[in-house]
Amino acid sequence: MSLEVAVAAAMFAGVIAYAVLGGADFGSGFFDLTAGDSQRGAELRTLVDHSIGPVWEANHVWLIYVLVIWWTGFPESFAAAMSTLVLPLLLALLGIVLRGASFAFRKYSATLGQARLFGVVFAVSSIITPFFLGTVAGAIASGRVPADGTGDRWSSWLNPTSLFGGVIAVGTCAFLAGVFLAADAHRSRRNRLTEDLRSRALAVGLATGAVVFAALVPILEDAPVLGEGLRGRAAPLVVLSAVSGVATLALLWRRHYSKARWPAVVAVAAVVSGWGVGQYPWLLVDEVTISEAAGAPATLQGLLVAVGLAVVLVLPPLIYLLRLTQSDEWARP
Repeated sequence: MSLEVAVAAAMFAGVIAYAVLGGADFGSGFFDLTAGDSQRGAELRTLVDHSIGPVWEANHVWLIYVLVIWWTGFPESFAAAMSTLVLPLLLALLGIVLRGASFAFRKYSATLGQARLFGVVFAVSSIITPFFLGTVAGAIASGRVPADGTGDRWSSWLNPTSLFGGVIAVGTCAFLAGVFLAADAHRSRRNRLTEDLRSRALAVGLATGAVVFAALVPILEDAPVLGEGLRGRAAPLVVLSAVSGVATLALLWRRHYSKARWPAVVAVAAVVSGWGVGQYPWLLVDEVTISEAAGAPATLQGLLVAVGLAVVLVLPPLIYLLRLTQSDEWARP
């Protein structure tokens, strides 16, 4: 493996981690939004606060990790993407900022009206952020980001591949969150809430799976390079994602909530990995390959050293934090 490919692989590992961990975090907003009025939805919203409270900020470390490696290791492609896709990226950033602020302010609202307002902002922001990040992925995958950064700032992300990418991102986030919230509710012995979340997660999973496979036809036409990759080297990942998704639904149906989390994670990781493998070796499809976009070798070597240090110093505490929040002791109200 060449130096530049190793750095790109390390960067894409962060994309997968953000899709899984941040995705489950963002997806909780869908269930918060559809929980019902303040009285009927109180139990579910309390569970959402309880489940994501310790990790909702920690998950953004993966986004920072990806952006820093991209900016440092592949600077010209980073500048091109930031220029062409400035609108969806700004909207995603706005969603992240509003989501974080409203999640914190909701807990300290002086009135019920304020709590409702901040709750709506939190829930809506949790949906629009993955949507716009999905449109960015679709724009890159469909070859609409020129290497000189002069791409159209509207059509680059308002196209079939980008819009389907946004919808799929929202659906997968909601599905992941539903599986994890159902497991949390089950561990805390909230039987009625567990059954409600189980039904919702099954519905979201089926709907998202239908959208994913319905999107294959327009994506194959609109993004031929990605389509060829999905039919070729990435095909095993597509199959793995489908099998894992079906396994998750089956485990949810049989009420094996803790076990259902693992194939759900695999399904989402496989979908994201399929995108990366499908468009390889392009960094910006039809414009710049990974090798062509790479910075100086000394910079890439320094990035790999930094990644190694992060694996040793950051990853273990983060894993420990996630284990604590998924323990039975934490789950008890």
